[in-house]
Amino acid sequence: MASIPRQLPEQAAPTITQSCRFIKLAEVRELTTLSTSEIYRRIAAGTFPRQVMLGPKSAVWIESEVLAWCDERIAASRGEAA
Repeated sequence: MASIPRQLPEQAAPTITQSCRFIKLAEVRELTTLSTSEIYRRIAAGTFPRQVMLGPKSAVWIESEVLAWCDERIAASRGEAA
């Protein structure tokens, strides 16, 4: 009997079709124009994408998540639906 493939929820981990490029803090600062301390304040508040730890001292962000956050800020400032 053939099994039916299970569909993953929309909030699942990034797939191959999504951008999964890792970027370091310097690029996050450049993309958002936020300071390092402001980035970490917003992460603590749950209003900015969390970093991914690659090792004990290596933190990166997923580029597509940071860009989506930027798009949401633009839409919110213009009164548009995200």
